[in-house]
Amino acid sequence: MNTARLLRLQPLRAAAFRQPAIRQAALRQNRPFHNTRTMLRSKEDDQSAHTITQRIRSLKKVPPELIPLGIVILFALFAAAFAMSKKLLTDKTLRLHRNPPKAH
Repeated sequence: MNTARLLRLQPLRAAAFRQPAIRQAALRQNRPFHNTRTMLRSKEDDQSAHTITQRIRSLKKVPPELIPLGIVILFALFAAAFAMSKKLLTDKTLRLHRNPPKAH
């Protein structure tokens, strides 16, 4: 048998031989490996940004290469909103409302 399997079966051996509780506690303290699954736990940092200031602080993790791209995208969105609003407010040929029903 390999060592990892022997270590996993150690609590079963202790239960089979009915060792006293003091002996089991000493056995647990001396074991080099524990059965905790820390690798499968999710990071607590992923969901830790609950307030606005914490979310703003998490923006510091953005790579610096992406900052120029963000500036270009924000400028494009601003220009599109400006052009659309100017077109809707100044163009008199646009049909913005339904025509009233014709009287026969």
